[in-house]
Amino acid sequence: MQTNRLGRSGIEVSRYCLGSITWGGPTPLTEAHAQIDRALAHGINFIDTAELYPITPIRAETVGRTERIIGLWFAQNGRRGDVVLATQHAGGGQRMVRQGAAITPETIRTAVEGSLRRLKTDYIDLYQFHWPNRPTWRDPHFPDDGHRADPRAVIANMEACLGALEAERKRGTIRQFGLSNETAWGMAQWLRLAEAGAGPRPVSVQNEYSLLCRHPDADMAEVFVNEQVGLLAYAPLALGLLTGKYQGGARPKASRLSMMPDLGGRKTALALRAVDDYLDVALKHDIDVVGLALNWVASRRITTSVVFGATTTEQLDRILGQIDLELSPEVLADVEAVRRAWPMPF
Repeated sequence: MQTNRLGRSGIEVSRYCLGSITWGGPTPLTEAHAQIDRALAHGINFIDTAELYPITPIRAETVGRTERIIGLWFAQNGRRGDVVLATQHAGGGQRMVRQGAAITPETIRTAVEGSLRRLKTDYIDLYQFHWPNRPTWRDPHFPDDGHRADPRAVIANMEACLGALEAERKRGTIRQFGLSNETAWGMAQWLRLAEAGAGPRPVSVQNEYSLLCRHPDADMAEVFVNEQVGLLAYAPLALGLLTGKYQGGARPKASRLSMMPDLGGRKTALALRAVDDYLDVALKHDIDVVGLALNWVASRRITTSVVFGATTTEQLDRILGQIDLELSPEVLADVEAVRRAWPMPF
């Protein structure tokens, strides 16, 4: 499988990354371990997790279980060196993790130690902040109800956190630092502070990107290309919308839709119409719509790795059967025509 360099680091990651968001929830340990085995056999060397996982739903008694499952896989086979391992420090507001504390130098040390213990490893290849410490434009409380953060305080916190991350890097507990759900303004601050010597330079941002969600094209693409920061594109199937399984009012048993009625705002009338058109593109060219969606994201210049997840082994096998698909110029032209018709469906 093709590999790409992770930012300016010396780490090479596979074009696809195995997500783990359901492991320990709807996906039991034995099936999660089988998924790791299958993914590695297909050339995937990159696994992403988070201290918060599994989610949908988030339950206090399962927080950290996904990391434990990965740690048990390492313990059973000794293949830690075969995997580029990424995990995430939960941001503030999630009361099931450290009572909702924001990210600070003190929580970084605590969170890193907890992840290392559960993962049964002594180092993390890519340590990420799961979401910003501050309210952003996507937050419904920003900016009109007094919840707006003081930029000076935000930047001071960033600087202090970079110092704590540098201490972890020197201890050997983390190799590289990345972000998730970050904005262009936030990235500008992290990069500026790092280059001024505050701490490690971010090598990646894990943001949503799919045929239905083109936000990175509008605001982060220049950062990714010009600053050599890798996009780890999550939700490439738009939480299942792009598989077509929710068309016609379908609600498959035990699906994400059964727990999130609008898929976090993604399931809109416009999105379903866009999916209809992408299904037509796939049918016209005799390809699986899953392959269309995944390989479109993987083919983009800004993408370093596509983070996908599967609840079942059957779903994983369908994905693995599609990851080597090459999209022709004719397919890409039809995709662009759909984008122009439905540019921002959610």
